[in-house]
Amino acid sequence: MLTTEVNDPTLALTRLLIARASVTPHDAGCQQVMGERLARVGFSVEHMRFGDVDNLWATRGGQGPLLVFAGHTDVVPPGDIASWESDPFQATTIESDLVGRGASDMKASLAAMVVACENFVGEHPDHSGRIGFLITSDEEGPAKDGTVKVMEALAARGESIDWCVVGEPSSTRQLGDLVKNGRRGSLNATLVIHGKQGHIAYPHLADNPIHGALPALNALVNEAWDAGNDFFDPTSLQISTIRAGQGVTNVIPGSLEVLFNVRFSTEVTADGIRERCETLLKQHNLSFDIDWSLSGEPFLTTPGALLSAVTCSIEAVTGSQPAVSTGGGTSDGRFIAPGGTQVVEVGHVNETIHQCNERVKLADVPRLTEIYRGILERLLLDCADGPEG
Repeated sequence: MLTTEVNDPTLALTRLLIARASVTPHDAGCQQVMGERLARVGFSVEHMRFGDVDNLWATRGGQGPLLVFAGHTDVVPPGDIASWESDPFQATTIESDLVGRGASDMKASLAAMVVACENFVGEHPDHSGRIGFLITSDEEGPAKDGTVKVMEALAARGESIDWCVVGEPSSTRQLGDLVKNGRRGSLNATLVIHGKQGHIAYPHLADNPIHGALPALNALVNEAWDAGNDFFDPTSLQISTIRAGQGVTNVIPGSLEVLFNVRFSTEVTADGIRERCETLLKQHNLSFDIDWSLSGEPFLTTPGALLSAVTCSIEAVTGSQPAVSTGGGTSDGRFIAPGGTQVVEVGHVNETIHQCNERVKLADVPRLTEIYRGILERLLLDCADGPEG
C-alpha cells in the first residue's frame, strides 16, 4: 500500500538523489546537486576527478578545528528488477518506508548531512570552527580513485581533518542503536600451491597439490593470531575460494589456487601476518607463490570529543545511548583516520543494504538530520580553542 510522503526537506533531497542512477563509479550528478546546495550557504566547493571517479570537497569557515561529513554517492547495481516492488531509481513510499537503491546506503544520510548543515548555518552563520564534506563515487567499487586520492591531495597541500562523521549505515535494528568507532584491518591473499599434473592412476609420477595443501590450510585457519582487545575481536582468517583441477576424475591437478582474507585487530600488523602465513606454509614443505593486497589498516577512535558528541546527539534524539563497535567490513574511514583524524560512522539501519527493495524508515530520515545537527552544535559552538581528546 502506498502512502503520502511527509513533507520534509531531507526526504525531498533523498528522493532527488535516489532518482540519479549512480552505479559505481558513476556519480550521475549527485555531487553537483549537493555542491550547489552547499555553495548557497557559504561553502567553498571543489570538484576533484581522478580517473573515472568524481569526488567533492567542500569547506566552510576560516579557522579552527574541521568537522567533515564523509560519504559516497555511488550505489551497487539494483539486481533483478523483477524482484523490486518499485523502480529502484524512483524513490517510492511504501507504507512507512522509503524504498529505492541507495536509500540506506547512503543517500538518505547524504541528504541528512546537507540539510543539517543548512539548518545549522542558518542559525549559526558565524559559528566557530569549520565544516567540510568529502564525498566520493568510488566507495562501492575498487576504492582507488576516491577518498584515498582526495586525502592524498589534501595532505599534499597541508590540509588536515580533526573530526569525521561517515554516513555509512551503522545502525542494526533501530536508528542510532550502534555506531562504529573503528574498523578492523583487511588483508587479502592469492595463494598458488604448485604440484605436478599427472594421471590419477599413477600418483607416484605426479605431485597432488591438494593433498599437500589441506593440512597447511587447516593450520592457517586454526592459527591463533591474537586474543583481540577491549575494542577489537580476535583476528580471523577466512578462506573464500579454492580452485583446482579440470573437472574430471582422472587427472591430478598441477596447481591449487586459494583466496583468503584476514580481518585483523590492532594487536597485529599486516607485515606480521604475512610473515607468519609464509613461515607456516614453508613448514609444510609446499612450493607456492603468494600475492598480498592490503585493503586497509585497522583504525580506532577512542573516547573523546567526537565520540561524546555523537553519543549525546543520538541520545537526545532517540532517548537511548548507542552501542559502540568496530565490527563489520571496511569503510572509507580507513583512508581518513591515518592522518590522526577522529572517525565515527553514524547512519541508517543496515538491514536491507545491497538487497532488492532497499529501504529506510520515513521517520528516521529527519531524525538522522537532527542527530547530525546535534553533532555540529556540540563540536562547533564555542570550539575556538580547538578539538579535545
